[in-house]
Amino acid sequence: MERLTKKECLWVSLMVFSLFFGAGNLIFPPFLGQTAGTQLWPALGGFIVSAVGLPILGVVAVAKSGGLQSLAKRVHPVFALVFTLLVYLSIGPLLGIPRNGGLAFEMGVSPYLPSAWPESGMALFMYSLVYFSVAFWLCLSPAKLSDRLGKLLTPLLLLLLGVIFVCSLVNPLGSFGPPVGGYVTGPFFKGFLEGYMTMDTIAALNFGMVIVMALKQKGVKGEKALITYTIYAGIFAGVLLAGIYVLLGYLGASGSSLAAGASNGADTLTQVVLYLFGTPGIVLLGLVFTLACLSTSVGLITSCSQYFSSLTPRISYKGWVAILSSVSMLFANLGLDGILAVSVPILSAVYPMAITLIMLALIDRWIHGRRMVYVGAMVCAGVVSVVDACVKADFFSGRLAGWLSLLPLYEEGLGWTAPALVGAAIGLALAVMVESRAVKRTRINPS
Repeated sequence: MERLTKKECLWVSLMVFSLFFGAGNLIFPPFLGQTAGTQLWPALGGFIVSAVGLPILGVVAVAKSGGLQSLAKRVHPVFALVFTLLVYLSIGPLLGIPRNGGLAFEMGVSPYLPSAWPESGMALFMYSLVYFSVAFWLCLSPAKLSDRLGKLLTPLLLLLLGVIFVCSLVNPLGSFGPPVGGYVTGPFFKGFLEGYMTMDTIAALNFGMVIVMALKQKGVKGEKALITYTIYAGIFAGVLLAGIYVLLGYLGASGSSLAAGASNGADTLTQVVLYLFGTPGIVLLGLVFTLACLSTSVGLITSCSQYFSSLTPRISYKGWVAILSSVSMLFANLGLDGILAVSVPILSAVYPMAITLIMLALIDRWIHGRRMVYVGAMVCAGVVSVVDACVKADFFSGRLAGWLSLLPLYEEGLGWTAPALVGAAIGLALAVMVESRAVKRTRINPS
């Protein structure tokens, strides 16, 4: 086993942070702060559980399982193929990567263009061409990710966010306003659901093997050592993420009067930065968004390319980098609003299954890898989450929504948890029953 120096551990940890910290991580905490108001701290608690805790657990689960494909095969090989494809496509070229590119344009370029330019679409096309060309170049050598992201992009990003926060302390923004919406009655659960929108738990299922590969390139060998360093890097990155979320949530809550009428976190941050720095501050904010979005895009393209190249040996890793960069560029040209419009139902369907799979992986030693437990939990969680997503998208009638509302914690957005637990319990009971019968047959008819 090759031991990493403290400096190497730091760079890998910063790489993990930069992989996760993208578009959603910047825009959702400030808006949470603005709408949660005086209920900021319980709301942030829920947000950090789902946007930090679950992703780090996901990284550990994937590292211990040898990859998402191997983990999902514990349910069934067909499920592994379908679910893994769905995860990689949603977090990759069809949603996650284009969302980062679109947000980088909206915050980093669009504010400085004549009003007619963004509407024509040519400016977005030219920007996305440059953006994804840079991402393509950064992805060509995945072994250098920890150097390029950990040593360059991440420190610069943290420096810029630190400048904004310190200035907000020197020049106070204002007081916290009253909570609105779901933050009035259930701030923790509302914050937990907002953490879904970062997409980090799904991303963790992709990034786990990216981190393992980076560690292997640095000479770390052996499953135990790889898992240990992955956990260290994940915990460090998680603490850093939580600190940034507290910072951004505080900016949104204290600047609620400045950002009155803002419809999203990007608008909230824009108003806060405009107050602190004036017009030049918008340039600073645009740079922050661009760096955060670019680092996450690089991580997503890398992990997706590694997966697809393993499925199609005829197309190399570099070939998939080119394909995914091109497809992501095309979808980014649909515009940020178009991309975000489809994100909520997709995430509502996929997230509960991802969380369930991660939790099953973490308790695998106690359920002894019994497939029936995995099948029972995943089927129940999956059916409820998919039907709920369809109801919210108005695909099904209101009567079905009434039935779903009978589930425990449904109003809090966690209606899938009880069915998942029941499914796991039924699967465990069936597995034990089958095993006991097999033991009895062996005793009666020993061979």
